[in-house]
Amino acid sequence: MSYYYQENRGGFLSSIPPVTRNLILVNVVIYIATLVNENFMIGTFGLFYPSSHFFHWWQVVTHMFMHGGIWHIFFNMYTLFIFGVVVERILGSKKFLLFYFVCGLGAAAMQIGTQYIEMQMFLSSDSQSALQSIVALKNTPTVGASGAIYGVLMGYAMLFPQSKMTLIFPPVTLSAKWMVVIFAVIELFTGVAGFADGVAHFAHLGGMLIGWLMIRWWRKRGVLFEKDRL
Repeated sequence: MSYYYQENRGGFLSSIPPVTRNLILVNVVIYIATLVNENFMIGTFGLFYPSSHFFHWWQVVTHMFMHGGIWHIFFNMYTLFIFGVVVERILGSKKFLLFYFVCGLGAAAMQIGTQYIEMQMFLSSDSQSALQSIVALKNTPTVGASGAIYGVLMGYAMLFPQSKMTLIFPPVTLSAKWMVVIFAVIELFTGVAGFADGVAHFAHLGGMLIGWLMIRWWRKRGVLFEKDRL
């Protein structure tokens, strides 16, 4: 019996599933464009509160491709690469693309919902600090792929709950399901307590929640894996 062998000459990038690869490339290109003209890129494509005069409807999508610094995009893209490759190969590229963007939209919805609650609290007070907080909320954009990526991380934990994950600091090894639970608790606590100001903790939780719901829904319907239809 003869066999035909075709050598893969595409290099490293060709070994990455197409959606994960293209998401990383688009994020990097847009980050470079942001370095060229940060005010325009952030002001146009970052996600502002809907009553802000900076808000545009497309920002609920475009904010997923904006980043606030080199370490922000590095850790987001590194996490997307590590977990996105695996999840995309399990779900299939079309379903993974849907999964990624719906998680990102869920993150945006959670962020805006949280801001709405904050806005009502500020509006109930006529203090000078409350007025300053309203102005700051309307003028502060939300940027980053973290909400969608937290959804991917949740998807990985649901697909491979017993796989081991090790934190860099502290160097603790836990199963994926418990690592994600810890992440969720930390995000909830820091979001409610107001720690790490400037981080969209509830957007992260929104992405995780939508990721959990989507995997559960697909699994319940028996259409989770690549061979199945949406």
